Amino acid sequence: MAFSRGTGAANTLRVAEMEKMSVDQLRALKEQSDLEVNLLQDSLNKIRTAATRLEVASTALHELSIRPQGISLPLSLPLMMLVPLTASLFVPGTLDNAEKVLVDVGTGYFIEKTTAEGKDYCERKVNLLKSNYEELLEMASKKKSMADEVGLVLQAKLRQSSPSSSFQS
Repeated sequence: MAFSRGTGAANTLRVAEMEKMSVDQLRALKEQSDLEVNLLQDSLNKIRTAATRLEVASTALHELSIRPQGISLPLSLPLMMLVPLTASLFVPGTLDNAEKVLVDVGTGYFIEKTTAEGKDYCERKVNLLKSNYEELLEMASKKKSMADEVGLVLQAKLRQSSPSSSFQS
């Protein structure tokens, strides 16, 4: 069941095609559309979370790159910090060299980069995620409007069949 996408005449054509479907077909299409909308919403939430984490990492790298110049510690005294092991578990650690960082590039792989390169990597990933987010948001909006149209046609068909059955009692 392929429906044309668009507005105006294409929208009318899509509704006309739906009106030819049975109630069971419309219910199945509505369930499928709702499932797709929910999956897209989950994807949007995951992208938003990933972008937020990358923005925090980029900010941390920026702070890390400017902090050593502003601190007048003896060279023998390393910078103390909390190191995240999981989202909620941090352990004390020391920073010996603020010029090099390990960047998680996915699937357990890390690459050593300078703080500037790490910040640039995070910013590029954030921009990529934001563009993907916009595309998914547009797709979710279209799917949501299609699900709403199917719901309206289904309700209309149920109302048409409902009065005739209530008069027979």
